[in-house]
Amino acid sequence: MIGTGRLLRGLLAVLVGMAALVGAVRLVAPLTAAPDDEPFGVRRQLAFLRAELAGGAGERAQELFPEGYFFSYALYGLSWVELGRRDPGQRAAALEQARWAVRALESPAGRAPFHADLTPAYGVFYSGWLTWLRGGVLSLQPVPDRDAAELRRFEADAVALGAAFDAAGTPFLAAYPEQAWPVDSTVAMAALRLHDALLPPRFTGTVQRWLVDVRDRLDPATGLLPHRVEPSTGTPAEVARGTSQSIIHRFLPEVDAAFAHEQYLRFRDRFVVSPLGLGPAVREYPVGTDGPADVDSGPLLLGVSLSATVVTLGAAQVHGDHRLAGALANYGEFVGFPVDTPRTRRYALGLLPIGDTFLAWSKTARPWLATPPAPPAERSWTWRLPLLAVLLSIALLPWLPSSVRWLRRRRARANRPAVGPESGGRARPLPARSD
Repeated sequence: MIGTGRLLRGLLAVLVGMAALVGAVRLVAPLTAAPDDEPFGVRRQLAFLRAELAGGAGERAQELFPEGYFFSYALYGLSWVELGRRDPGQRAAALEQARWAVRALESPAGRAPFHADLTPAYGVFYSGWLTWLRGGVLSLQPVPDRDAAELRRFEADAVALGAAFDAAGTPFLAAYPEQAWPVDSTVAMAALRLHDALLPPRFTGTVQRWLVDVRDRLDPATGLLPHRVEPSTGTPAEVARGTSQSIIHRFLPEVDAAFAHEQYLRFRDRFVVSPLGLGPAVREYPVGTDGPADVDSGPLLLGVSLSATVVTLGAAQVHGDHRLAGALANYGEFVGFPVDTPRTRRYALGLLPIGDTFLAWSKTARPWLATPPAPPAERSWTWRLPLLAVLLSIALLPWLPSSVRWLRRRRARANRPAVGPESGGRARPLPARSD
């Protein structure tokens, strides 16, 4: 009979092999979707997130960084808008969920970190993102059936944004008192373009002036939009960084496709890397430059920001960079420890729901207004080979001791002296050597 220890070792080897096989599948199976298809697992992620938000996940995220509550609801709502735009049969559900997110952002908790006396009210971060979400809600409604109150609020917010840009001496409005980040104004400018797509255009001049002013204020070290600027002049105050670049490149194609393509190629060249040859990731600082981590970047391992890497998945999809998007999705599936139930899916064991929120939003990304340009030069698929080799080694390792024992027994049998009936059951002596 097989001993208990031997049975347990065999069972362990099978389990390790199955785990390695699952990892290999996650590295190679297609995980991104065509523009009109539902991305893999997103609906179950959103079911998990809805329950978490009802249980206070937004408030807990707010304890981690200043926009934690806002992003928790805004990206949840925008992910539902993305699903509703793909599938007319889901638009009623998408509208319900996106409107629920809007109400949360309009609440005292949604506005708490922001300042009402800024221009526009509550600052460009709050106004820009909320106007984009309001426009997404309207885009799900047939033109004759659009909710009149939602339409008026969307138009009023867009007019306030446009007036603030027209009156400013800088293309980068303040998100907080005396603090301005170009990424926030990029989102707001995309919201103005969305207004002109849904309603009679009125912000063409504002957008064109913004683009001219932005080109005059690029980060001199990278040629990209800087991470942070002097609020009164828009002069670069900090080098371009991955956490803001990844969001900029999600929205900039909606503002100007040609400028966005030029900027995206620079970003990909200076920020997308394969540390240790183990897969695509996004640095927080440009190649050759290092800096400190903060609440936006999260911990930096080999200079890589996990949050920037997740959001770049969406940026790559918007730019038609499908090979990079697929690679980032596979790598995220491999290292993200997804846990599935019949109704939900969560990553990192569900310990950080805000991470699931950013991932769901990134997986659903596609341009609302722009036509993606010709895809950039595609990345090689061979980045997967080292990881597949590691998985193969892990799968074979538990079988190594038994394989060694089997080889030893086989060698021992081959070297054992022959025993035959003519020797009376005794080992036959080997013939003497004749020199």
